[in-house]
Amino acid sequence: MSVWTEMGNVISAILSQDSFEMKSAFRASGMWVLMFFVTIFGGLLVHFIYKIVPLLERHLERGVTVVTYLIIAGIIFWGVIDRFIFSSQVPWSTTIPPLLFMVMAWFGCSYNVKLRTHLSFSEFRSKMPRTGQMAALTVDAVLWMGLCWVVITTTLRIAANSAANFQIVFGTDNVMQWWYIITVPFAFTLMSGRVIGNWLEDWKNYRSGDVIIKQAVIGADV
Repeated sequence: MSVWTEMGNVISAILSQDSFEMKSAFRASGMWVLMFFVTIFGGLLVHFIYKIVPLLERHLERGVTVVTYLIIAGIIFWGVIDRFIFSSQVPWSTTIPPLLFMVMAWFGCSYNVKLRTHLSFSEFRSKMPRTGQMAALTVDAVLWMGLCWVVITTTLRIAANSAANFQIVFGTDNVMQWWYIITVPFAFTLMSGRVIGNWLEDWKNYRSGDVIIKQAVIGADV
């Protein structure tokens, strides 16, 4: 079976909304090729949406992060009261928070890509020639996009497998695990948009003669 046929099967399975078909189709090599294009064009789409809707650009990831953090804190807070005052415990109070933390972490990671507060070696790179700085930032962008591609592909496979096997969150009766897992490829699509936006900004600074590498401050906004 050709890669293009496998890609068509993946698209057909997604449109069918059948988790069993998706589980089977996502195993093919064509899934990697299709998700490569999804990562690139999805990132470009996110970048242009952020340009058109600045409110989303500024608050989407931070909003998800803050809301999930507050929900986690609320569940833990009530869990402590429930356990030590009422001597009881809600079964899902120890299983939902880790899944929400996963959501919070990856959306927060996407936003911090925008802030460039990840490991960037800015002190060292700022002493390099401008061409070297741009080359280093381009390598960063390629590596980030590669990471997004791998995570989007593999987590979609995990989500389809979870849905096909009707995996529920422990301690619940009808809360599915894939509801949380599916947020990971979405967060990494947003991250690919941030990577593209950063690189375009770097290229603009490189062409105009402006400072390319700036010192990032953890907790600061841009």
